Amino acid sequence: MTEERVVLSSRVRLARNYDDLPFATASRIQDADECVARTSRALAQSGEDAGFELIRLADLGELEQRALQESRLISRDLLREPRTAAVLVNRADAVSVMMNEEDHLRIQAIRPGLDLEGAAEDCFRVEQALEKQVRFAFDRQLGYLTACPTNTGTGMRASLLLHLPMLTMNKRMGDVGQIVAKVGLTIHGVYGEGSEALGHVYQISNQVTLGRTEQELTAAVSAVGRQLMDMENALRERALQESRVALEDSVGRAWGILRHARRMELVEFFRHWSQIRMGSALELVPTPIPVLDQLLCEVQEAHLVTPEGTFIGGDNAEEARASRVRQVLRDERGIVE
Repeated sequence: MTEERVVLSSRVRLARNYDDLPFATASRIQDADECVARTSRALAQSGEDAGFELIRLADLGELEQRALQESRLISRDLLREPRTAAVLVNRADAVSVMMNEEDHLRIQAIRPGLDLEGAAEDCFRVEQALEKQVRFAFDRQLGYLTACPTNTGTGMRASLLLHLPMLTMNKRMGDVGQIVAKVGLTIHGVYGEGSEALGHVYQISNQVTLGRTEQELTAAVSAVGRQLMDMENALRERALQESRVALEDSVGRAWGILRHARRMELVEFFRHWSQIRMGSALELVPTPIPVLDQLLCEVQEAHLVTPEGTFIGGDNAEEARASRVRQVLRDERGIVE
């Protein structure tokens, strides 16, 4: 798919609350327990629970909690109250139901590439299965009621994860910010609000959910995603035409470092990874983009563990990261002539 050259993934998230529980369930253990029990029971009764695993964050170590967040199966906010937080997760389909975050439920689905419609279908299949068994807080005029007013309405956030190295290096992200803001969207780093755009990876999503349908939201985010994809690809093609040697040199240097480095800090990895991912999109390196995107998760700190599951920290983490990168890239031929 040509979309995967720029769009890493599509994500849809729905905020839902039970109509008879206080919004701040995370602060009260009995309400939080009821939320988890009710959701698990409703999903089982619906028959849509195949492949889902119930995980209580209190039963996990810090390393395992962080690994879920690094895999984007849970949010950073869910980690704030691990004592009461839980998630129903289907790893195979990248669908999860977070419980006791800001809202009672955060139902989310992730699809590779530009496929917000597919991610929305995955989300609403779970949401509709639950709604046959339980009652959510809903107002006929306002829509679904949420803890934060900006989520009231559809309760939906649609987002795309985009790789925009050329727009960044050509100092065009100011233009991107204006394009995004004009249609009511927002742009953040790879892990959403407050996170850094490591590896020239950005997340765009809708800001408000009130007054717009789910179809309008996914269409708006998809349209902006395609516009940014076209802008990024145009700059890449221009670089191939006007400064191919310089482009090949930067990609080749990144390739060589990642293939041979013995230690690698995470920030440095992201920098070189961005170059070779762009090189893969331009057919300058042989490693497929899906392999590079998977590597993005595998080198994060909570994924770097010993065979016994012990966290690898300090210099050992940098060595383990470099080793994993070399392992993935070692069988490739190198720069494409």
